[in-house]
Amino acid sequence: MLDLGTIRTLIEYTDWSNTRLLEGAAPLGDEQLDRDVQIGPGTLRRIMLHIYNGEHIWLRRWQGIVENAWPDEGARVSIGELRASFAAHVAERGRWIEGLAPDALGRVQKYRDSKGTLYQATLGDMMVQGVMHSKHHQAQAVNAIRRLGGEWPELDYMYRVRKPA
Repeated sequence: MLDLGTIRTLIEYTDWSNTRLLEGAAPLGDEQLDRDVQIGPGTLRRIMLHIYNGEHIWLRRWQGIVENAWPDEGARVSIGELRASFAAHVAERGRWIEGLAPDALGRVQKYRDSKGTLYQATLGDMMVQGVMHSKHHQAQAVNAIRRLGGEWPELDYMYRVRKPA
């Protein structure tokens, strides 16, 4: 059974990973950020924007907002702008999670996918999906940074939590 503590841990890990990806992408120039790396959304800039957009859309779904319009991912946002967008998102999401009752994860909610199809799922399952969506695209971003010659970050969960014996 899912619990809020576990979901918070997964979200903290996702935020840590996003920060490391932004740090890895920061030294790259616009030509590198916009080069087609033939992974997922195509360019590192688009992958990073897709991660942000996915987290934004899933938060809206968690909040019970039944929207399905996927934001434009063609904008040439800078890594600094993405960093600011992620920070604002993390703050908003944190405030929302703080207001959740422990039994909220079992609540069934409706949402629309990007094609407009109406679905329903428990809030807990929706929150796990939001985290898993990010993990998938974070792996794409690490691969893109590596292909572009950047210092690609280690995002393994154990890398974050392990300590010398």
